[in-house]
Amino acid sequence: MKKSSDDVAIQVNNLTKTFKIPLEPTNRLKSRVTGIFKRNKGYRKFTPLKDISLEIKKGEFFGIVGRNGSGKSTLLKSIAGIYTPNSGSVKVNGSLVPFIELGVGFNPELSGRENVYLNGALLGFSRSEIDSIYNEIVDFAELHEFMEEKLKNYSSGMQVRLAFSVAIQTNADILVLDEVLAVGDAAFQQKCFDYFEDLKNNKQTVVFVTHDMGAVRRFCSRAIYIEDGKIKHQGSPIDIADIYTEVNIDKSNQSQKDREVDTNQVSIEIVEPKKRSFSQDEELKLGVVVNGIEGQVFANFSLSANGIIFSDRNSRDMPNDFIQNGKKIEFVQPIADLNPGKYDVYISIHRSKDDSTLKHLPRAYSFVVKGKDILRDGPMRSMGEWR
Repeated sequence: MKKSSDDVAIQVNNLTKTFKIPLEPTNRLKSRVTGIFKRNKGYRKFTPLKDISLEIKKGEFFGIVGRNGSGKSTLLKSIAGIYTPNSGSVKVNGSLVPFIELGVGFNPELSGRENVYLNGALLGFSRSEIDSIYNEIVDFAELHEFMEEKLKNYSSGMQVRLAFSVAIQTNADILVLDEVLAVGDAAFQQKCFDYFEDLKNNKQTVVFVTHDMGAVRRFCSRAIYIEDGKIKHQGSPIDIADIYTEVNIDKSNQSQKDREVDTNQVSIEIVEPKKRSFSQDEELKLGVVVNGIEGQVFANFSLSANGIIFSDRNSRDMPNDFIQNGKKIEFVQPIADLNPGKYDVYISIHRSKDDSTLKHLPRAYSFVVKGKDILRDGPMRSMGEWR
């Protein structure tokens, strides 16, 4: 029995997209003429999407994640009708507004005000309709004093604020967003989050591409992970966010020597756990072996999330002989204190008498905390209490 498609917003079946990439410049007449006789020798084929099939239901906040170059943006452009599939099909049930590339539909030589009317017209608004929502657009973008300036004088962040503020005024059935938060400042990102909350509560169909796994966990109802043009995983946003974060943990495999900042005789060996993924009922036990020290020293363990160190603990309160050459010491971190996400560990050794740094290892170890408690914000649980 065939399933009803009344509740399906987007249906993608066996979608494959291939591009021909020139192997040499073709801007000259000679190159164009000789290229006719070379047939396919002057191109290489690049296939960013390979037999993709998915179904997005009406009212879903659907997340698409993957590393750079995995095919996410190509998939969105195919859904938006910007690219035509080489094979397979894309069916969209309803009106769709894409917010995919910064600057599309904008003219850098026009003012911010003029671009609002230009972009609004491209989205199907009449002039009178734009007149009625103009103040709301400017209020959301917070660009009141810049609306008469030419767009070419805007920063990338200002441009995306203006473009996004126009796009969200539409009453489209489906909203397609690609990295909308990538160039926005913190205040604008919070505005976007508030808007996303409204979309989610109102059951608006949204297709959302991002590298922000916190946003995926918070807003998405379902998600997929794309790798090398194929859907590798699909399911709950919590699981997909965990997979993405795990895959992206320190792929460079930097050597210990490369990570060391200092060049003196002190060395640090990190004895890593056998895994890099933890649930909140576990403990992280990180071993450290120091060599080349003279006199009394202490160690410092720091935790970083999104490049910001938010917690640290040193060994000053341990006995004077706690750190000895060649002796393994261990730092134990309860994972229950941490919220789901990716964390980096910084290890440093300091001279006790003057606190000087003898050795510092940034990103000595990276790990993922898995979890499903979406009500917890920030990297760490507060030590305060309700009374």
